[in-house]
Amino acid sequence: MYPLIHIAGKEIPTYALMALIGALVAGMFAEHQAVKRGVHPFYIIEVMLYSVIGVVIGGHLLYGLVNLRHLDQGLAYVWGGQVFYGGLFGGLLTGALVIKKKKYPRYPYYDIAACAIPLFHGIARIGCFLTGCCYGIPSAVGFVYTESAVPYANGVVRFPVQLLESALNLALFGVLYGLLHRGKGKDHLLSLYLGSYALLRFGLEFLRGDDVLRGIWWGLSTSQWVSISVALALLVYFIVWRVRAQSGKS
Repeated sequence: MYPLIHIAGKEIPTYALMALIGALVAGMFAEHQAVKRGVHPFYIIEVMLYSVIGVVIGGHLLYGLVNLRHLDQGLAYVWGGQVFYGGLFGGLLTGALVIKKKKYPRYPYYDIAACAIPLFHGIARIGCFLTGCCYGIPSAVGFVYTESAVPYANGVVRFPVQLLESALNLALFGVLYGLLHRGKGKDHLLSLYLGSYALLRFGLEFLRGDDVLRGIWWGLSTSQWVSISVALALLVYFIVWRVRAQSGKS
């Protein structure tokens, strides 16, 4: 599609531009929601800035681990990309460490993050579509890439899985924001986001078509195994939480 945008005589990667727009929109949303809940703007900005560092490191780290088998093609190839799950958990871990060290309360930081993440992701994924990465499976209806960053993705009608994921992320943002706005699910929205996205991502992986780039073990991609792990971890978490809640009532 449009891997590069020409502005003022300079070439700007479309994905980077959309990711930046997504980060700015999500950041402004998070700051606004935090201030409404009595959090000083500096504190939420501080947590977000540290989280961005975790996102970059985690995304590159998981990408590199998935692509270690291509080490013969050079370190730039192995570590030159990002995997969303790596960035997600890198950012969440970094943010949680900052919140703990600064002794900030978990609420509303975690609940706001649960809304801000799919908002960012929904916008950034449009950049994937325009760039031609994360391309979809061959389909009777879809789009034909001619300038994809991945040569063998070109010249074939492909299902726009990036746009579907973008729409689902924005829909998930709408649901979570509705709960946040009404004060529902307090302190559990992040878990709800993680569980919902794990289910969505597991299904979406079957529509990706870029198996060679994502690592496939026993018929499932890296992200599908991560999704399964997230779902199981959340199931255990809620069982333990439920048991403790029932014990507290008795």
